[in-house]
Amino acid sequence: MAKKVKEQKKTKKVKKERYFTKVRKELKLVKWPTFKEVLKYSIATIIFVVLICCFFILLNLIMSWIKGMFV
Repeated sequence: MAKKVKEQKKTKKVKKERYFTKVRKELKLVKWPTFKEVLKYSIATIIFVVLICCFFILLNLIMSWIKGMFV
């Protein structure tokens, strides 16, 4: 019984080692973005968020103005 438990623990340890080895191998294949790319996409995202925010503010003002006409 004790031998079986030791084998299971050893098998789990080997599986963990294989897993992390495979993860390390996959991470080496990833094409990480350069600083320029990160900066470009970050600026594009910020501009997009600001434009969407302005759109909803404008929409809110227009709807408030329309509501004010009828109330």
